[in-house]
Amino acid sequence: MSDPLIRRRDEIEYETVDAADGLEKGVLVSDDHGAPHFAIRRFVLEPGAEVPKHTNDVEHEQYVLEGEYTVGIGDEEYAVEAGDSLLIPAGTVHWYRNEGDDPGAFICAVPNGDDEIELLE
Repeated sequence: MSDPLIRRRDEIEYETVDAADGLEKGVLVSDDHGAPHFAIRRFVLEPGAEVPKHTNDVEHEQYVLEGEYTVGIGDEEYAVEAGDSLLIPAGTVHWYRNEGDDPGAFICAVPNGDDEIELLE
């Protein structure tokens, strides 16, 4: 059984994501913090940033916190904004592009464990 946990905003460390210029990730809660099943992360997509086409071995549930940006999922493009939710099934090709003047931010929930990422470009 896990212990309850509160992590404050100033405890979250953000790191640059190597696969894309202008993308940062902060792990909010994961198995490292005692969460037995899922991890939640916060991503920030800076203006002009692009994340190339890729797949992941695990599903992704996302919630847009701020900004507006484009997400490609499979063969479709979607304009998303704060308050929108997404499901990206495991193995589905997806990518991101922020053509706006403001950063975009989203929460991403994934199952704990290995998540092989395959870049397609």
